[in-house]
Amino acid sequence: MSIKVALIGAGGITRIHHAGYQTAGAEVVAIADVNPKALEARQKEWDIPRTYSSYEALLEQEPDVQAVSVCLPNALHHPATIAAARAGKHVLCEKPISLSLEKAQEMIDACSAANVKLQIGHHMRSDAASVKAKAMIDAGELGRITYIRLRQAHDWAGASEVRDSFGKLANSGGGTLLDNGCHMMDLARYFGGDVEEVFARMATLQYDVEVEDTAQVSLQFASGALGSVENAWTAKGWENGFWIYGTKGALEYSNRASYSGSTDVSTLRHIHRTSPGTTWADTDVADYRFAGYAAHPRSVHSFVHSIVNGEDVMCSGEDGLEAVRLVVASYESARSGMPVKVDNLERASLHPTTV
Repeated sequence: MSIKVALIGAGGITRIHHAGYQTAGAEVVAIADVNPKALEARQKEWDIPRTYSSYEALLEQEPDVQAVSVCLPNALHHPATIAAARAGKHVLCEKPISLSLEKAQEMIDACSAANVKLQIGHHMRSDAASVKAKAMIDAGELGRITYIRLRQAHDWAGASEVRDSFGKLANSGGGTLLDNGCHMMDLARYFGGDVEEVFARMATLQYDVEVEDTAQVSLQFASGALGSVENAWTAKGWENGFWIYGTKGALEYSNRASYSGSTDVSTLRHIHRTSPGTTWADTDVADYRFAGYAAHPRSVHSFVHSIVNGEDVMCSGEDGLEAVRLVVASYESARSGMPVKVDNLERASLHPTTV
């Protein structure tokens, strides 16, 4: 069964959504953006039948569209998702869900009231290595989880400047901790469950921007496990990675040497002591190598699959809200210089934005 979808936004991330819909067999019939040049370029490149200068016009004039991707700047996720829900469209919204917990809840409530699905674009859940790791954790193969380290870092492909959509506080709401860290916060909950407390440090060390370009957050899980989230725009190259340690085994994953945006070429390493006679340096090792689509297209596939088959989405609005809650708590910790209990936030939103 094919579904008709539309793209709201014509920026770089839209390219990934379009490719994912194509491989999932969905039909992209319309796209909206306020930038006429970007709109024209995307229409020609992807042969999209109809274009609109606003998402409001698209939602009003495309009654047959069943779902939309919201690929707009962070501050616009809330109004676009609300409008799409009221128009009866399922929504795949890019991360972060919103810049405030209140607005995120409004998005969740609007989609629930309209009986449409809301998936948040925390695509790392769909990474084959993450799916395998989660299955192993749930099956007890690692024993009790004791420590989780999560890292996403890059250097904007060597660029000397950061675009204003990311570097200016009014546009983005935050720096690398929000941009990259919300993914890692979502993975922290995916692997380790609820987080009770955070302690964060951050700095702006390389770029002339209004937000942080380097951040580190210490996590205390409700289970008693500890963890850390590392994010940077000051790294060299690109890295997604996680390291999960338990009483019976450990998992190690990094795409540092094998990054691909469209094809999965990653390896997940399982380290354990099953054989007798292992030593300090000599353990049992199992490597899992994955093929097929990478995390981004897998995430879009999951969204389409949930619509067609009436199943739950991979990453719900509630999941997106909780990832933002952890980011908000981390900013509060960095501001105060103190640990912050996640349930006792002094502030419920990120930095002020223009919307």
